[in-house]
Amino acid sequence: MTAADFRRIALSFPGAEESSHMGAADFRVGGRIFATLASIKLGYGNLMLTPEIQAGFLADEPEIFLPIAGGWGRMGMTHIRLREATKDILTGALHTAYKLRAEKNSKSAPKKSAKKTSSPRRA
Repeated sequence: MTAADFRRIALSFPGAEESSHMGAADFRVGGRIFATLASIKLGYGNLMLTPEIQAGFLADEPEIFLPIAGGWGRMGMTHIRLREATKDILTGALHTAYKLRAEKNSKSAPKKSAKKTSSPRRA
């Protein structure tokens, strides 16, 4: 797979948009990043996963996935080796990152307060 494939697949999800973060292409849903091409010069796409999901990806496909170095990797940020990834693996990985971000966005959305149906009492 290539950076163009990564971009096309990332933008195929509902509400996904391309933007830029620190000079690199990123992909967002609800204004929040779920994937980037910040490491494309190294042949990687980057996925924003949870540590638990990252561990599963690493166990299943260690030749395709690896944690980003340092603290980012410990938080679940994951490289995907584009050259080694198949279309199905790349699509599934991007969809997982997209879905995680969309779910997190919906949980952090401000709750609407219930409207009062009665008027305040006057003394």
